Amino acid sequence: MTINDVTAIASDALFIIIKCSAPLLLVSLVVGLIVSIFQTVTSIQEQTLTFVPKILAIFLALIIMGHWIMNNMVEYMVRLWSEFNAYIR
Repeated sequence: MTINDVTAIASDALFIIIKCSAPLLLVSLVVGLIVSIFQTVTSIQEQTLTFVPKILAIFLALIIMGHWIMNNMVEYMVRLWSEFNAYIR
């Protein structure tokens, strides 16, 4: 196993992490921005107000996108384990 193999594996893993986490992070960002605008307009400065909508939005996004996220991770792991004999040498 060469340094190029290790770099390729690490690069693919980081890409999968970014690809799978980006939708959830974007949902959290959008919900946080909406709640922040609502707090500014209504002059409510309660810090805990942002947590409940974000958690609910993330759970909803996980329910909707969970299958896609799991498929991406399983495809990566199958590809990684199918090439395992090349890494042993």
